[in-house]
Amino acid sequence: ALEPLSVGLAIGVAGALTGYLSHPSFYCSYVECCSSAGQRLNATALKAQLDARLFGQHLAKDVVLKAAIGFSNNPNPKKPLTLSLHGWAGTGKNFLSQILAEHVHPAGLRSKFVHLFLPTLHFPHDDELKLYKDQLQNWIRGNVSACPHSVFIFDEMDKMHPGLIDAIKPFLDYYEQVDGVSYTKAIFIFLSNAGGDLINRAALDFWTSGKHREEIQLKDLEPTLSVGVFNNKNSGLWHSSLIEKNLIDYFVPFLPLEQKHVKMCVRAEMIARGYAVDEEVVQAVVDEMTFFPKEEKIYSDKGCKTVQAKLDIHEDT
Repeated sequence: ALEPLSVGLAIGVAGALTGYLSHPSFYCSYVECCSSAGQRLNATALKAQLDARLFGQHLAKDVVLKAAIGFSNNPNPKKPLTLSLHGWAGTGKNFLSQILAEHVHPAGLRSKFVHLFLPTLHFPHDDELKLYKDQLQNWIRGNVSACPHSVFIFDEMDKMHPGLIDAIKPFLDYYEQVDGVSYTKAIFIFLSNAGGDLINRAALDFWTSGKHREEIQLKDLEPTLSVGVFNNKNSGLWHSSLIEKNLIDYFVPFLPLEQKHVKMCVRAEMIARGYAVDEEVVQAVVDEMTFFPKEEKIYSDKGCKTVQAKLDIHEDT
């Protein structure tokens, strides 16, 4: 028979060990945990990342940085942070959303608390709209219940079935709780090419009038952009209650990229691959890309989207 003292000691050691192993500081070093309620974004680190990795988007960087930090520092937000990013392909919308997600949850898109939705993958059939609405509500409800600081990214909104995104309106509204769940600390990000033509036209107008692109302010674009997206049948936000009820906090314009910005993308990609930057190769990659307007050739029509593929051709060089 075991001595009472031995049994008590064993139980005590087991209890202490269990307590240590289950302590958040230990457990969360091996298993991803949801950010604590008091955790705030590091403004300095986020700004440094945006400055180093996102080129030619002074407006988007400024708006998203201020919006994200302000939201993070608010201990009692009244609604989720909701951003709608607009611009042509290759201008950095996905890139910025990934950087922001990484600063909320370090694993970024690999995090179980960051959720990426693609209409052509998750909502492919026109005749299943009712089912998709139910699924979307259940996915968001379940994930926010597990982690109030969940991040939801909806890519290719211009391919979203009209009316589908309105299913999440209750979660974006000014409610403390919906069916016992609070959504006020979540982040929702919509990415769309819709409105890109409006943004490009405004940028070109600034250029032709002799103004610097850095002079473009949010007030110069956001009103026109929100109305344009609302009335665009291919925006995914066509006649959406999210716009009608002012539930999108910011419409963030991504400007078309100039040749100098594309060169920055090429240099960054070369460095990421461990190459020494060769300006002849940088210029060769840029020369293979197309720019508009046809005569002036100011802006890249694909942004930096094809830089990686173009650079592959020059690997040997």
